[in-house]
This record gives sequence, C-alpha cells and structure tokens, in this order.
Amino acid sequence: MRTGKDDISGWLVRPAGRHAWAALVAVLGASALSVARAAPDGGMDNAIVVRAARTWLAGGSPYDDPHFLYLPSAVLAAVPQAVLPGAVLRVLVPFAVAGLLAVGWGCALRLHRVPLGSRLAVLGLTGLAAGFAPFGHLVRLGNWTVTAAVALPLCLLLTARGRWTAAGAVIGAAVALKPLLAPVALLFVFAGRWRALAAAVLVPALASGAAALLMPDPAGFLTRTLPFLLRGDDTFVRLYEASPAAVLPRLGVPGPLAQGLAVTAAGAGVLCAYLRWRRADAGPLRYAETGAGLMLSAFLVSRPSYDHYLLVVLPLLLAGLPRPGAVARGPWFWLALVPQVPGLAWPWLEPVRQRAFKDAFTLAVLAVVVARQGLGDRKPGGDRTGAGRAAEPVGEPAAPF
Repeated sequence: MRTGKDDISGWLVRPAGRHAWAALVAVLGASALSVARAAPDGGMDNAIVVRAARTWLAGGSPYDDPHFLYLPSAVLAAVPQAVLPGAVLRVLVPFAVAGLLAVGWGCALRLHRVPLGSRLAVLGLTGLAAGFAPFGHLVRLGNWTVTAAVALPLCLLLTARGRWTAAGAVIGAAVALKPLLAPVALLFVFAGRWRALAAAVLVPALASGAAALLMPDPAGFLTRTLPFLLRGDDTFVRLYEASPAAVLPRLGVPGPLAQGLAVTAAGAGVLCAYLRWRRADAGPLRYAETGAGLMLSAFLVSRPSYDHYLLVVLPLLLAGLPRPGAVARGPWFWLALVPQVPGLAWPWLEPVRQRAFKDAFTLAVLAVVVARQGLGDRKPGGDRTGAGRAAEPVGEPAAPF
C-alpha cells in the first residue's frame, strides 16, 4: 500500500489517548442519558414494536397498528421488553442502541483491519455520535434499524474471513427482526454462495412462520403490512421518507415518473455493486463497497426510507479511511454528510418535516459515490486499489505507513 508523507493512515491507526476515550464515553453517555430523560417509553419506534408485543400477549393482532412494519418473529423478540417496567425501558433502550451502534462500528473497523483502540476507532465513533444527526435520531427513536447496523458489518467481516454460511445466518437473523437487510442476499448470489443464501432465507422464513402460527392473524404481514409498504401513502410516514420516490412528488414530479426514476437508479446501483464485486481486487474494500452499494440502491427505492438507515452503510465506508482508494477519501463523501451536521440550519429546510430533502441529498450523493467504485473510476494518481493487487494489512504493528 503506497503512502505519501502527507498520508494520515499511520496516525489514524495508532493507539488513541485517554483524553480521546474520555470524550467518547462522555458523548455516548450524554446521548443516551438525554434520551432516557426525555423518552419515557424508550423511543417512539421501539414503543411501536413493544406495543405490538403487548397487544399479542393480550390476545390481539400486532398488525392492527399500521405502523408495525415487522415480521411476526419480531413480535416474539419484543416480548422481553413488553414485560419490563417502563422505568427500565426508559434507560435500557437508549443505552442499548448506543452500545449496539458501537458494536457495529467495531465490526466495520475489524473488517478493514483497523485496531479497536486506534485513533480512528475512538474519533470516528465520537464524530458519528456528535456530528452525524441520524445517530442521535436513531438513539432517540429506539428504532430496530440498529440490528441491521450491527448485522451488516458483522456479515461482511465473516465473509471476508471465509465464513459465508455464518454470514448468511447473521443476515437471516437480522431480517427476522427487521427485513431491512434483505437486499444483501444478492451478495451471496454474486459470490455463488448458495448455502449462505439458504441460511439467509431459511432463518427468517422458519422463525416468522413459526411465530405467525401463534398470531390471531397469521397472514397479517402479507395482507396488511406489505400493501402499506407498496402504497407508501401514509401521510405521516411520507413526510420523513428520503427516497426519491417519496421526495420528488413533493417537488411536483408526477408520482409514476418519480417511482420509475427511483427504480432505474436502484437498478443501476445494483449493477454497479455487481461490477464492484466482479472486480475481485484483494482487501476489504470489495466487501464493504459491494454491501454498501446494495443497501444504498435499496434505500433509493424502498418505502419507507429514513435518515437513520444511513447508519447501516456509513460506518462501513468511514472505517475504510486508512485505505488508499476508499470512498471516505473522496471529497464528495464528506460533502454528502454536510446536511447531516446537527444544528445546521438550511434556508427553507429548517422545519423538521422538511428534513427529508436533506436526507435525500445525502442518500443520493452517497449512492453515486459508491456506485462509481463499481465502475472502476480511478484518480489520476492511481491511488485506488486495483484488480489483482493485494492490499497490505491496515493497523498491523509491523505494517509501515
């Protein structure tokens, strides 16, 4: 791996000092504590799932609530929370979400072979918690997207180590809790890992099938939730959706045209992800960029698509910063994140319900930046990792920078 005198890779992978660790603990603790004080139910989105579990325990159907968008297996997974006192959930949920986001960040670092005690590990997580608004939104909402934020980097870490079937089981378990990572199944198709694909499909299918038999409305997900997601016509949900299919009609673009543009963009993104995988260069960037490309493509067309979905892919891209050719080394990666700086007011976009336009900008730019990696775009200096060229380990004690 070539590095110049001005390259910061060596500085990033050196051990962080105690002051940096203290700042990280303070930021994460303050984020969780502020939510614990303000949200008595542990977060609005978590409360939806817990309420669905309580409805089921009382003999009702969890799908009576149109905002419960999960598979039946998620109902059973929420039962432990449903029996806990509200005072416990109030503290437990925000700390659990912050902790799981830290675990996902750690998996992304290990994928890129960055030490967990490095400066990038500490400063990167501090920056996400303090400087990336969706991080605070996810902690405040208690949304189960956090399971995907852990599962995707863990899955890619396992695939990079050759443990494909285990990776498929991880994706399957995450889908059983929330179907967000279903597009990652395409990675197993690209790689021809059919056992991994079978695990990714069978785990949620069996878990949800068994759970559905315990529901008063076994087909509720198919008859209620899927039509709701396909229509995307809930006025409350639409205000916060970041996908082009939802944002463009608010700018006057006809709905069918907006949907067609979104589907076209998503298809192009999947093709670029396939090309990125086919490039087959050594090193973890191949796994991170293919996985991120698939998920960003899905977010372009999915209904709904929220700002905190970005936390599923952003840590994977940011953790690759020490590696030449990484997405995080390009200016457009950082420009895409500017609208997500907390407290930054934008003309005509200050109201919370206009946030979807900022989120759509970030999503679209990140999708394009990652898609370019699949097209093999290289900078003039040739600093991208090329096909067939093995990348040196990052963060190993003997690896000079």
